[in-house]
Amino acid sequence: MLDASCRSFCTSWRAAALALATLAFASSASAQATLITGLGGTAGYGSSCLGPNDDESSDVVDLRPAFPSGLRFFDRTHTSGYVNTNGNVSFSGPVSTYTPDPFPVADQPMIAPYWADVDIRNLAFMGGPSCDFFDDASICHSPSENGVWWWMEPGRMIVTWDRVGYYDCNNDHRMSFQLILTAAAAAEGSCVGSGDFDVEFRYNRCEWTTGDASGGSGGFGGTPAQAGFDAGNLRDFVMIMGSRTPTIHTALCTGSNVGETGVWRFQIRSGVVVCPGAGDACETGMPGVCAAGRMQCVGMGTECVPEIESSAERCDALDNDCDGTADEGDGLCASGQVCDRGVCVEPCFEGGCSDGQVCAGGRCVDPGCETLECPDGQRCVDGHCAAACDGVMCPGGLSCRGGRCLDLCARLTCDDCTVCDEGMCVPRCSFAACAAGETCTSSGACIESACDGVTCGSGEVCRGGSCVDACSGAVCPRGESCMHGECVAAALPDGGPPRPRDGGSTPPEDTDGGVVAPYDGGGCTTIDCRELSGRHRGGCGCRVAGAATHMPQRGALAVCAIALLLGVARRRRRIVRRR
Repeated sequence: MLDASCRSFCTSWRAAALALATLAFASSASAQATLITGLGGTAGYGSSCLGPNDDESSDVVDLRPAFPSGLRFFDRTHTSGYVNTNGNVSFSGPVSTYTPDPFPVADQPMIAPYWADVDIRNLAFMGGPSCDFFDDASICHSPSENGVWWWMEPGRMIVTWDRVGYYDCNNDHRMSFQLILTAAAAAEGSCVGSGDFDVEFRYNRCEWTTGDASGGSGGFGGTPAQAGFDAGNLRDFVMIMGSRTPTIHTALCTGSNVGETGVWRFQIRSGVVVCPGAGDACETGMPGVCAAGRMQCVGMGTECVPEIESSAERCDALDNDCDGTADEGDGLCASGQVCDRGVCVEPCFEGGCSDGQVCAGGRCVDPGCETLECPDGQRCVDGHCAAACDGVMCPGGLSCRGGRCLDLCARLTCDDCTVCDEGMCVPRCSFAACAAGETCTSSGACIESACDGVTCGSGEVCRGGSCVDACSGAVCPRGESCMHGECVAAALPDGGPPRPRDGGSTPPEDTDGGVVAPYDGGGCTTIDCRELSGRHRGGCGCRVAGAATHMPQRGALAVCAIALLLGVARRRRRIVRRR
C-alpha cells in the first residue's frame, strides 16, 4: 500500500496551496520553529562545518557512529553521506547542482529540506562581499552566521544551514533551517526494523527562494527551491507542497504536517516514507458537515480530509452542502410542508395538528418545541434538542457522523504498520496483541475469535461465529432505512423512489415485495412505523404497492419523528477492513 502511495507525488496542493498562492513573492517568514542549538562550535550547531563556498560539498561523512546499521532509504541502505551547501544531504555522492531538478532524479538519493542555490561566501567578519577569495569547502571557517554545520551523536545527526545567503554572494535575505535524522525507537505497537529512522525539517527564517543563476533576482523569481525526498531510482519520491513555486519559503516556514508551525516530520520504515498521524481527528476549516475530518496520507505528508463529503441540502438542521448555511433552498420537504428548525412540519391555523403535536407560529411542532432554539446541528424533538446521531445504531461496520452511517475506513489509507479501525490507523495485530477473545488476521486486524475463517455475504456481518443481517438491531438516522447493510436515503420530495447510496436507480424491495423508503417529508401518502427490534422503533417508511399496514399520515408524523430517536447509545463495534 505504501509503495503505491509514495510514488509519483507530483500532486496538486489542494486548499493549502491555493491559500499560499495569494502571498506576495517577496514575502518572508521568520522566527518560526526554534532550531536545536547548544551542540558546540562557534554558532552552537556543532564543530563540523563547511568552509566558505558556493555549490561545494563535504567530504564523505561516515554515518555509522550515529547509525551503526546505516540508514535504510527506499531500496538501499546507506552508511555514508554528503552534506551539500545547497540545502540537502545526498548518499551516492556529492551534489553541486544549484537549480533544483524536479524529483525524481536518477542515481541521486537525497533528503532535501531546502534545495536551492545557497551561497556562504559572504562573511560578516571580512567586512563585505569580497567573495571570490573564499571558495573552499574543505576549510571550516567557524563563522558566526552564513554557515553550514553538522553534529552527530549515537542515534542522531543534525545538519544546520544558519542564516545562509543566496548566489551571487547575497545575504540581504537569509534562510535558517535544520535537518534532523533520528534512529527509530522500537516500542510496543511499532514496526521498527534495522535502518529505520525519523526525519524532521525545522524552518526558523525563510526569506528567499531563488539564486541569481537560477533565473532569480533579489532572491525571488526563476526556479524556486524544492523540499522533500528522492530515492534516486526514478520511481519513489515525495515532494513537499509548494516546491519549485514562488511560495515555497512561506509554505515551509508557516506550515506543518504535524500542527507545529515550521516543523515537518516523516517516518522512514522499511525504506519507505510514511506520514505521522494518519486517522487522527482534525478540523478541515470547511463549514457544515465537512468540518470534521481525519488526517490522510498524501505525497506531501498528511492532509485533513472531511469524514463526510458535501451532498444535497436536506431538512435536518445540518449544513449538508457545506456552504455555511443549513436547511436553505426549496424542495426540502413535501408539498404543503415547511422546514422548521430541522424538521419537515405541516402548517396549521388555530389547531388542526395531528395527535401529539401542537400548533405554534402557524406550524405543527412537538410539545415543548414551540419556542425552543437548539444549537447549530441539532433539532427539537419531543421538547428536547437532539443531535443528528442521537439514538442512532448504525448497521455493523458503520459509524454515525453528521446524521449519516458511514464506513470511516473507506477513504482512509494507513501505512504498512497500521490498519484502519473505526476511522483510525491503529497498530497491526502483528505488532500489538489482540484483546482476549480476538484473533489476529492476515489483514492486520483483530476479529472475534469465533468469526475467524467465517466468510459472510453482502449485507451480512459475523457475530458469534454466525453470519447475520447487518441491519439486525440497527436504527438508521432520521429519514433513512436500513437495506442490505446500509442506511439508504428516503423518498425524494417530488414523490420519486429513493436513490440507493451507490448511485443506482433501483430501490431495494421489502420482504413483501413493496419498495420501502423512510419518511423524509416527501411524496408519501401513508406511513408505516415498523419494529426493528424488541426495544427500538425505527424505519418509519412510506410503502407503495404491496404495503400491508398503514397509519394516517399526519397522525403518524409525530410518532415517527420521536420513535427514530429512542434507541439506546450505539454500541462500539470493531471495524474490520478486509484487504
